[in-house]
Amino acid sequence: MKIDAASSLSNLLTPNKDKQNQDQAVQNIFSAMLAQVGRQGYVSAETTDAEPPTVESLQRSWDSWFNSQRTGRYSQVEKPEELQQSFGNLIVRAHNEGGYVDPQSFLQKLSPEELAVVQKVQGLAEPIDVDALTEEGALNLLLPGAAQVDLNRDGFTRNGEAYSFRFPNSNTPAEVVAAWNEATQGMDFGQIATAQIQMMLPMLTANIEIDENGQFVRQHQPGDPEFKNPFANADYSYSTAVKNQLEALEAKKNELPADKYESQKAFWSNLQQALQKHGAA
Repeated sequence: MKIDAASSLSNLLTPNKDKQNQDQAVQNIFSAMLAQVGRQGYVSAETTDAEPPTVESLQRSWDSWFNSQRTGRYSQVEKPEELQQSFGNLIVRAHNEGGYVDPQSFLQKLSPEELAVVQKVQGLAEPIDVDALTEEGALNLLLPGAAQVDLNRDGFTRNGEAYSFRFPNSNTPAEVVAAWNEATQGMDFGQIATAQIQMMLPMLTANIEIDENGQFVRQHQPGDPEFKNPFANADYSYSTAVKNQLEALEAKKNELPADKYESQKAFWSNLQQALQKHGAA
């Protein structure tokens, strides 16, 4: 499994509150567009009574989100205005030509130059091999990074052939997203990245197989018949997961520097309270 660490963490490169607002805005409109073609976008997306998204509104949303990333994920690209416009044009074409209904077929029609635009926007190291893409991987190539979805609910978000993990993702309940956004306010890049990884640990541990002696046997990968995504279980409890984090932290309190222990305890306690406040299970 090829995990794109840069994609997994790139969303943390802009100031937190601004990032959350921009990400939410682009998720809202692209999720509404996906709903029009019978696809699930972000379950936390906010719905409005406004008219259904138009190509103009999709393009404006893309432009706004891209501009918010100019000092982050797109700070090193050459000719950013040209890249922004070229991908905006592809969004319009994908909308008009059924690209969000059948993304593989749409990508097959693109020229090498147009595929290179997609590759650069999505930050992919290798040229795009459309024949090797899953439906999810193809669809996400046509979406802004913050609006990409975990279509098959395996806990990973495919971007081309690469896997990325993110928390929250497109299947995270709205009340959990609200609690997370509240609890992570003011945290820096490293703190948020660490918290994200810790929130994803249940999926890692659920897919590690050990023998009767407690020795590692194998780790199941997405696509394996034995692979499990505990977040997809109807009875999964984020509140219980946070409670477990606090208990684990207390168990290793004497092994941690005092400042690290206190900062982690403060975060997990804040998240626990925010989950209760927003009514998250």
